[in-house]
Amino acid sequence: MKFAFYTLGCKTNQYETQAMEKLFVQQGHEIGTFDDACDGYIINTCSVTAVADKKNRAVIRRCRREHPEAVIAVCGCYTQHDAEAVRQLGADVLGGSGNRQAFVQQVLESAAKHSHIENLDNALSRREFEVLPAGGLAERTRAMLKVQDGCVNFCTYCIIPYTRGPARSAPLALAVEQAKELEEKGYREIVVTGIEVASWGVDLPGKPPVTELIAALCEAVPGMRVRLGSLEPRIVTEEFCRILQKYENLCPQFHLSMQSGSDTVLQRMKRKYDTARFCESVSLLRQYFPGCAITTDMIVAFPGETEEEFAESLAFIRKCGFADMHIFPYSRRPGTPADKMPGQHDNATKEARSRAATAVAAEMNRTYRENLIGTVQQVLFEEPDGAYDTGHALNYVRVYVPGAGRRNLVLPVKITEIYRDGVLGAVEESNA
Repeated sequence: MKFAFYTLGCKTNQYETQAMEKLFVQQGHEIGTFDDACDGYIINTCSVTAVADKKNRAVIRRCRREHPEAVIAVCGCYTQHDAEAVRQLGADVLGGSGNRQAFVQQVLESAAKHSHIENLDNALSRREFEVLPAGGLAERTRAMLKVQDGCVNFCTYCIIPYTRGPARSAPLALAVEQAKELEEKGYREIVVTGIEVASWGVDLPGKPPVTELIAALCEAVPGMRVRLGSLEPRIVTEEFCRILQKYENLCPQFHLSMQSGSDTVLQRMKRKYDTARFCESVSLLRQYFPGCAITTDMIVAFPGETEEEFAESLAFIRKCGFADMHIFPYSRRPGTPADKMPGQHDNATKEARSRAATAVAAEMNRTYRENLIGTVQQVLFEEPDGAYDTGHALNYVRVYVPGAGRRNLVLPVKITEIYRDGVLGAVEESNA
């Protein structure tokens, strides 16, 4: 049989989709695209915001309308959070945000018997980390390595602790084994991912720190780049930096979860740090990893955010000098405390603040790229783009080089100018 996937949301979802694709193929089935005629279509959903829910519904409706005879299977955080909505949209198989191996079997059963199947658990009762195969089916240069699932922070705007459950960690030996397997398959970089990577180890014997995992991965695959997913700023301590600075294959790009640059807004969000602690993390990273790219996320127009608080946030991000940012207007998420907070902003305010923050972020991003001109960056080449080969430097800046045929090679490139969303460069002559 033939199946197609549509994935919404985070890198963890992408990882789990790739794992399910492999599980289907291992049983002799074919993976197609949503444009193909397939026996089944699997939609892996996200529910991080109400906007994400709207996208989920649109994809499910379109899929049901365009493929009335096929099996429509829906899994992920949206089904976990609102199974009734998914039922009403006509899904044949409902799976939550866990137990992917069982979900695959249920899709196959539904396709064979034309049956309706549901398998939903209580995410808050989960205690085990589900082991899934790493790496995708298509030839790729970069692979995700899921090392953690779940979150117990319960920030006031976030539904994910309810849809993913408590923190669970991959055993160290398993993570190392999967990293070595990815290296053997020819991948040149792994992205360490999870719902909250910083909490890796909290449920393991002895509660090992996440630095133990990162160090072990760097040592296990010295020929591969190791790139970290989003980090809570609280774990970036002097010890964190001192332990990890010696690993040349650790990518000097650190995504610190910020959300706001105003202490009073952070308090309403129930984030577990303030701007002073965040600044300390930024300073430590720049001290131990000179030239590193520090990136972040920011929510604007959070309930009750005043003009003064928003101005504080803009001043704070300028102070930090981020290499890149993701700006999100606050989206109400039913079922979270923030949804009931006073001071909900209208769309016009959200859009205006998004534009202002995006302008500052773009200015800082350009400054970071300008500072790369004249430097030599090690670039992992990925896909061609017209007359250029493109790839990413260790700091995750996109690099364009004229010519073709360098896919999956790591080469030194001298940066010459700003170009498109990245920089333009030339491969050093001795390595051309």
